[in-house]
Amino acid sequence: MSLRFELTPPTAPADHRRADIACFIGHVARRPGVPLPAALREQLAAAGWVHGVWARPAAQLETLDNLPVVLDGWDQFDTLFAWEGRPVEADGRRRCATYLGAALRSFFAHGGRRAIVIRVGDPWPLLEDAAVRTAQRRPRLRRLLPDYARLEAPITPFAPGDPATWQGIQHLYGRREASLVLLPDLADACAVAPPVPAPAPLPPVPPEGFTECSVDEAPEPDTSLADIPPPRLDQGGYAAWRVAIEAARHFLDRQMGPRETMLVTSLPLPHVTASRIEGGGRVYAQADTLAWLERMGVLAGALAGDRPAEALVQLAWPWLALRAGGDLPAGLEPPEGTLAGLIAASAVERGCHRSVAGEFSRPRLRDLVRAEPMPAWDLAEDAPDARLARRVCLFAPQPDGWALQSDVTTLAAGACRFGGAGRLLGNLLRACRVAGESVVFEPNGERTWAQLAATLNDVLFAYWRAGAFSGASPAEAWSLRCDGMTRNDLDSGRLIVHLTVWPAMSIERITVVLTLGSGADGLREAA
Repeated sequence: MSLRFELTPPTAPADHRRADIACFIGHVARRPGVPLPAALREQLAAAGWVHGVWARPAAQLETLDNLPVVLDGWDQFDTLFAWEGRPVEADGRRRCATYLGAALRSFFAHGGRRAIVIRVGDPWPLLEDAAVRTAQRRPRLRRLLPDYARLEAPITPFAPGDPATWQGIQHLYGRREASLVLLPDLADACAVAPPVPAPAPLPPVPPEGFTECSVDEAPEPDTSLADIPPPRLDQGGYAAWRVAIEAARHFLDRQMGPRETMLVTSLPLPHVTASRIEGGGRVYAQADTLAWLERMGVLAGALAGDRPAEALVQLAWPWLALRAGGDLPAGLEPPEGTLAGLIAASAVERGCHRSVAGEFSRPRLRDLVRAEPMPAWDLAEDAPDARLARRVCLFAPQPDGWALQSDVTTLAAGACRFGGAGRLLGNLLRACRVAGESVVFEPNGERTWAQLAATLNDVLFAYWRAGAFSGASPAEAWSLRCDGMTRNDLDSGRLIVHLTVWPAMSIERITVVLTLGSGADGLREAA
């Protein structure tokens, strides 16, 4: 008999200046027989989930159902959640990893340091009946995104002042320090039922003999998962996926404050039987992924435009096979966890404004074995993958190893089309909001205006020193004006700050307007 002691370090308090915190929302089972660590119970108590008007039932606290849990490492997640226990069949005899667990594993493996996990339920069987999967698509998506298909059916309106009603992504309203949000189960929830692989032939019976026993030998890996395809979407699945992306972006844009939090998600794999499709007199081959996805309707409509909210989404492609991914169907996982880890690592080491593509990503992707579909990177401007890289964050091999080839948002044009500029603006808006909260109950006069301007100038100076802005001096990097409020502004209790910044990676300027009033703060941005 042996004793094993595990020390769970207390989680540091929320820091709104950080740009490396990612929130993961998805399906995973609570690990049975593991009580809540004292530090985690204190964390939940400090957030108001244990005592007071928003206290949750004891059973919900133990299962961590629909509660945000802040974790500072993979070991903490592994202790609390049975991420590797997703049933392959309904009878539960075989198990595989959940996509939420795989995304968190990749996030921490590629540089992430802090994650917020929101468990919305147990995972469903991988090889479930097609009728069940179709019937459960909407309920599963609504556990992630309560506003999914909000125009098609009545829903309970989001109540910012009542945390007891929050579900899934709505918990971000109370965790404003998160700069990234991921929904690793999204493609799987929209996918068609995968075909059941044919049973493997039984191995020949070995001759009788004696073999030395060893309790220390690792069990043989389950290679049967390699024959199960990853989630793939048909036309209806892509339609559901686009609605889900729009619901997530709508919440981030309207409820969280423009551009404070960015959605990092993966393009789903197509479920097609032909290698090409025809339409409008043209032939679209899967090798030309951009034309293929546009023809399938993935990058059309809601995801094609120049609205400011387009900068809230970064799409990753293709799906990746990492050395640790043998516990997943076909060994493939959505690339969003890896991308979020690279973004977090860059934010800590170099600042959130830096691009994570190119040389920064290459040494961190040594565990990347292959991808599906396998990109053929070509530097020519009109090459298919080069054009795709202008719309999505593309992982591709080069002679000296794998690298992230592009770091972009879905914005069609403008300074925030670049991932670093979008993240910089989100972090800047978060800093402005925190600064505004410090004076929101002060008298609306010149003294308060000067105090807020001085605070924001200190914040901007730190960004400039870190290389986030262009210009040889602060005067060339930004301009800030906090005065000249009209009588109508004063009577309405509004305080308005006009701020223009010049990001280092672009000659285009970004103008931010911070408005404080009526005991609450709001942010508005125009490029």
